[in-house]
Order: sequence, then C-alpha cells, then structure tokens
Amino acid sequence: MGAEMAKSSINRRTFLKGSASAVALMSLPAMGATGPYTRQEWQAFKLTPQFESFKTAIRLMKAVTDATKPTSWSYWVNVHVNYCPHMVPYFCAWHRGYLYYFEQQLRIVSGDNSLTLPYWDYYSYPTIPQEFLDAATGNPLYVSGRINSNVSSALTLAPFAPSVVNFPRGTSNSYEASFESAPHNPVHNLIGGWMADMQSPTDPIFFLHHANVDRLWDAWSQQPQTTLPLPSNSYWSGSFTYAKGLTILKSKTYMPSLLNYQYASATVPTSLPPTAQQGRIIRVQAQLGPIHGRPALTGFSKTSERAIDSGRRSLGGVANMSLNEKSVSAQLQLSSSASAALQDTLKGRSAAAALQQGSNAAPATTYRSVNVVLDSVTVTELGRKGGYFYNVYLNLPEQGDVDGVSQKHFLGTLGPFEISAAMHHAESAHSQAPVLVFPATELLQRLGAGASGVVVSLVRVDGPSAPKGSAISVGELRIELSTSAP
Repeated sequence: MGAEMAKSSINRRTFLKGSASAVALMSLPAMGATGPYTRQEWQAFKLTPQFESFKTAIRLMKAVTDATKPTSWSYWVNVHVNYCPHMVPYFCAWHRGYLYYFEQQLRIVSGDNSLTLPYWDYYSYPTIPQEFLDAATGNPLYVSGRINSNVSSALTLAPFAPSVVNFPRGTSNSYEASFESAPHNPVHNLIGGWMADMQSPTDPIFFLHHANVDRLWDAWSQQPQTTLPLPSNSYWSGSFTYAKGLTILKSKTYMPSLLNYQYASATVPTSLPPTAQQGRIIRVQAQLGPIHGRPALTGFSKTSERAIDSGRRSLGGVANMSLNEKSVSAQLQLSSSASAALQDTLKGRSAAAALQQGSNAAPATTYRSVNVVLDSVTVTELGRKGGYFYNVYLNLPEQGDVDGVSQKHFLGTLGPFEISAAMHHAESAHSQAPVLVFPATELLQRLGAGASGVVVSLVRVDGPSAPKGSAISVGELRIELSTSAP
C-alpha cells in the first residue's frame, strides 16, 4: 500500500498549479430535474439503475492517470489530503461541501444527471456491503488492504445522547467533537488499509461512510433539543477551499436543502445493531465496554513540569509509551503547586500564584483550559494497517466493573487514522512532531481532579482481525494548562 500511496499523493503546491479545471464544477446546476436529489441507503440504492452509473463513474475516474484533473479519482483523494480538517472546527461542514462537489463529478463522468451518492447505514448494516468486498477482476468498488469488514466495535450512541445539544467544537456537549471521536474515527481505524490514512478516499467505501456521517449530522440537527449556530452567526462566515477555483460558502453547508439534496431517512440511531456470534444474538456494547476494571498502571518514566511555550505549561507526564494489543493506564503525578494550579484553572481562577510557589516558577499567566496531550506519536508499519483503536479515558474507577460509567470518563480515540490526521496538520503547520490534543477541562470539572494527579487509560478495541504486537509509540503523555479557551 505504501508504494501506491506515494504515487497517488500530490502536495498542495503541485495540486494547486494543475487543478484549475475544477472551476467547471462551480457552474453545475445543483437542482435535479424534479427537485432536490435524494440520497439513498446502499441496500436500496443498489436496486436502482443508478447503481450501474455509480460503478461506471468510479471505473472511469480510476482510469484517468492525471491527478490534476477533477475527472480522476486521485484528484479527489488529494483534495482530502491537502485540505480536510480533522480534530479541528468545521469537520462536518467541510466534508458536506466535499461530498457535494464529488457527487456532481460522478454525474458528469457517468452522464447520469439523476445519480446520487449513496450512504452506508452501519447502525443497521455494520458489515461493509458485499459489492465492495467482491475481489473479482474489474470491480471498481473493491480495494485490497482492508483489515476488517465489520465495524460493530466502532459504534456508540454517545453523540445522540439527550445531553449533546450543542454543535461547534469547543462548546460544551459538542456534537461535532463527540461524533468525530466515535463512531467516525473508529470506523476508519477498524476497516484499516487506505481507510486508516488521510488518503482514505482511495477506498470507495469512504464516500458511503461520509455520506452517512453527513446524514447523521442532519438527523441530529433536526432533534428538538439540539441547536446549530444561526445562519446569521459569524460561525458561518467565509468559505471552504477544496482546490484552485473550487470553493463553497460555509453558509451553504448549513443544511442539505441549501445544496438541494436530502436523505431517504433522517433519523438518529436509538440502538446498537445486534450481531450473530456462535449461533446466538448478542448486543454489541462497542464503545461502552467491556471494561471489567481499570487497566493496570504501567511504570513509565516520568517527565517534569515545565513550560511548553508562552501559552502552554505541562504539569507532568510520562515518557516512551509503547502500545500493543494490551490496555494500559498511566499515572500522571502532580506536584502540590501543579495540583493547585490545575484546581485554580478548573475553577476559572489564575493559576499563576500556585505555580510561582513551586521551585519551577512560572511567569504570571492566566490559564483557561486543561488538555491531555500525546506528543511525538508514531505508528509502526504493523500498526499503520489498522484493524484496531484505543479508547482514551480519564480517571476510570480503580476497581469494579466500570462499563456503566466509562462514557462519563471518555476523552477520545487513538488509532492510525488519528495519527495520520495529526501528521497532516503538523506538516501544514511546518511542525516536526505529530501531537494529539484531548480537551479535558469539561471532563475534569465534572469528575474532579485528585490531589496526586490524574490517570489516563488507553483501552484497546479490536475488530474481528487486528494486529498483535507493537502498534503505536508515544514520546510523551502529559497534562497541560493552556491560555486558549476550553
């Protein structure tokens, strides 16, 4: 997969020089002949005449070798590689515009103006559709390298909980942050292969996955208790860029109807799918377990309290973590002054005084948020293939069956896909070491922080097939104060 990946990837500078023909997409009519287009779930879509149009379009696009042309498959892979936002604001909205333009390209190439992009509802059908698994010669839906076809272990109902009422990342109870952590990221990780990388659109199942991501956002936003920033809000100011001459106003991505499409179903999932195992029907617990006790503490070497930069300060951490198929916990011990600074920050007070009492004095700084940071994260060749991920938890109960409370301690997910995204953002920022940041302010305010520090647990979740052995290394896991808003 690595050699193919190197061939298909074009950096942003080269991509911009050769992609001017994308302007043609800007002039396409968005309205279908009889009104808004309706995107259908795969099981219904494959029974329509558009199924053949869809395969024809993919086959023809894969045959175009010039990656600067929108008629090529590699062009749309490179749009994602060079511009996609992950683990930052506008994850949902940017991808909505991306699918909108890609869908129009499918119509151009196929010559079928009624063609729509189907979605894969994995809450109802957790296994990749068989049409994508058929390795017969000439099947444009098939790619090699996938590790798993069943994504049951990725699924969670957490983003659809009644408490998740806000949308933008950075707000309390944010849908976008919750959904991207899970199920979005774990679906990528469990399938593996191309899907575990920023070049994930190489695999056609990517587009069905993201059509479902878009559909579920639309369904969530229609719930009576939820709220999006109003269309007049500055949140929707500006535009997204996909290529040279290919942009879209952020405000146009506010809801599907503004782009003249809709979904055949706009309901949120209320249960996880049952799965057959050894002749019995069992409930897949997925993100919520099974965890029958906090993973054992591992004696990693400790790192010191120190300034990271003018706006960030480490309160302490551990170094040189090697992650494999086992779950682990790490104790991040805090000095008395660091613990007091953490408490002050969580209560909205200046942490400067508490820090200056310590031997490692800090300048007067008002910190506003707390993050758990994984610095210098790398993935091994074995781990890069995917098939697994880790749920990251904060301060799980030390004893007992913690399944029932684990979601209250959930920070996010870690796998090859998240690391690929971190590397992508590090390269964009001209930084060398990929860093993953897990906002922890709200969680610690709710849970409380012990005087001696915090415990971070990384709980391994495997698909039906998963690698055994060293998968991920972390240079440092630490808890930080930041001057940035929570």
